Amino acid sequence: MLRRQFLVCGAVSAAVVTPAFAKNKGARAVSGTEQGSYAAFLAGVRREAISKGLSASVVDEALALTAEPNQKVLKADRHQPEFTLTWAQYKARVITDKKISDGQAAVSEREALLGKVSQIYGVDRGVIAGIWGLESAYGTRMGTFHVVDALATLAYDGRRASFFRAELFKALTILGEGDITPAGMLGSYAGAMGQPQFMPSAYEQYAASFPAGGRRDIWNNEGDVFASIANYLAKCHWIAGQPWGEPVDMPDSLEQGQIGRSIVRPVSYWATQGVRPQGGGDFTHLDLSGAIIRPDGVGGEAYMVYHNFNVIRRYNPSDFYALGVGLLGSAVA
Repeated sequence: MLRRQFLVCGAVSAAVVTPAFAKNKGARAVSGTEQGSYAAFLAGVRREAISKGLSASVVDEALALTAEPNQKVLKADRHQPEFTLTWAQYKARVITDKKISDGQAAVSEREALLGKVSQIYGVDRGVIAGIWGLESAYGTRMGTFHVVDALATLAYDGRRASFFRAELFKALTILGEGDITPAGMLGSYAGAMGQPQFMPSAYEQYAASFPAGGRRDIWNNEGDVFASIANYLAKCHWIAGQPWGEPVDMPDSLEQGQIGRSIVRPVSYWATQGVRPQGGGDFTHLDLSGAIIRPDGVGGEAYMVYHNFNVIRRYNPSDFYALGVGLLGSAVA
């Protein structure tokens, strides 16, 4: 889970999921002077929010959840990368037997709901389930931070203060609309909210209710969760009926410099170069164009990826993430 920026079809959350893992620095003590400065910062936020037309009672209830900078948030924000995972290592961590079996059980229990949402939005139910699984372990791990507390901390003392300040005001606006209470607005340390891990700006653009027309609850209502993920992908130009990609076998004659996500050619062309679906046989989508990626280089796994792979990357701009979503979704749905 976790990630991003927010233009149309921008990534969903505040910290991009990459194959880098990290060690956190220790939290520091908060001085009395800092507490006073933070109180002044919050007072400024309150004045500005009310000047924008937000309810004073809603703003006060939300800001009451943050009395001082949250040291757990700052510790997570100031991590330093220690090493980088290969695709094989990332895949082994993300697509575990337990993640697959949990996903199969979760999808089976929600077969009808996923099917309805998939049909309405024209988005593959497996990909919806894959994102749900990677972002919040099928709704079981959406984060325990109060979003206003996390965003206020990062707006006051974070590495991207202006970004998080803007997200803070969007969160307050959402609270003013009544979709969720301040105490119920939970998410990651970076403010990514609910089961699909939407930042407030992404929530404003893409969150949807199911059935349509109701309050949008991406924390507790699974219909809204699935509809919001599907709405995001649909608005980022998902093409119904097309695959995201597939594992392939490729000959040694194709060097790493001849492939890559930006090198898009007809599938029929790749077939003439000796590329085959993994396990043999012929491609079933010769009418499509695709690219070949081999994340770990020579000797590693290779995939043919299509337009919808790049749509998944709009959710999180990482090849590893998009492959994880596609493969997990195929396994569970």
